[in-house]
Amino acid sequence: MKEVCAYICTVDKIKLEILDLSPSQLQAGSFTLILNEANGDRRLPIIIGMFEAQAIAIEMEKIIPTRPLTHDLFKSFSKSFDFSVEEIQISEIAEGVFFSKIICTDGIRQKNIDSRPSDAIAIALRFNAPIYTFESVLKEAGISSNELGAETTDSKPRNIKVKSSQELYTHSLDDLKKMLDEAIKNEEYERAAKIRDEIDKRN
Repeated sequence: MKEVCAYICTVDKIKLEILDLSPSQLQAGSFTLILNEANGDRRLPIIIGMFEAQAIAIEMEKIIPTRPLTHDLFKSFSKSFDFSVEEIQISEIAEGVFFSKIICTDGIRQKNIDSRPSDAIAIALRFNAPIYTFESVLKEAGISSNELGAETTDSKPRNIKVKSSQELYTHSLDDLKKMLDEAIKNEEYERAAKIRDEIDKRN
């Protein structure tokens, strides 16, 4: 019976990829994280907090903080006890609230840890772990690419761009590098991600 259940659960899993992260137009101070169905055209938008968005953005942009963030601490703690993250699952949605699990293992035992999707995704990025959901979640909360508009119809995941009103193009490359160092030193990671984007455009 357990083997049948395990087979059904595996078949039902749907792989997701990060498609976009942008400030939410519905909730001030929040961000909309859009996940893309890897082998389909459905999208799963999730509203997340500013700090979780920052944690996701700096890992996507490969910015090294001066001090470890909470999700970096989780990674260090897990590895010190020989645990790694196999995958994360956005397991269900109830009354508009998403629930997820972090699937950890030490090679012998497997543990499932309850988590918010935003935290789970930030951790998955640090372990290069895949992100999954289930058909029941996509049926209830997923929407087609056409409903999201032309800006998110590209099925290929792209790097997160943290938007900023600051016009960085007026600064020289040397100035931008100094600004990047200063932003990281001051732990202004959203600003650092935007500066990194501008530097990358010129290289």
